[in-house]
Amino acid sequence: MKFILKLLVSSFAVVITSYMLPEAHVNVDKFTTAIIVAFVLALLNALLKPVLIILTIPVTILSFGLFLLVINAFIIQLAGHFVRGFDVDSFWWALLFSIILSLVTWLLELPVKSKHHRDHYRDQY
Repeated sequence: MKFILKLLVSSFAVVITSYMLPEAHVNVDKFTTAIIVAFVLALLNALLKPVLIILTIPVTILSFGLFLLVINAFIIQLAGHFVRGFDVDSFWWALLFSIILSLVTWLLELPVKSKHHRDHYRDQY
């Protein structure tokens, strides 16, 4: 159930972010495509991102972790290749898309996280 909720929140975040950026396109049926994009991003983040992080540890350390933004942009562009109806025009727009997507997802998850935090705190005492 948690996975489905996170997938829906991520889907809303994809739609909101695509409305904010003119060079990020979610076409066809927006929400269905957004669900597929969120699912593909979850798969790529679970399977490919750890490998890329390990392979780029020296560059990541030298850039004080900023290279992780490059990896995120690459994953966004890769999702654009896999999902029909989702396209980000360039690497720089993918970079901006990943940053805004992270912020929007964080904002959308705040009510759920704060409720969980309150419940956990209440249960401790």
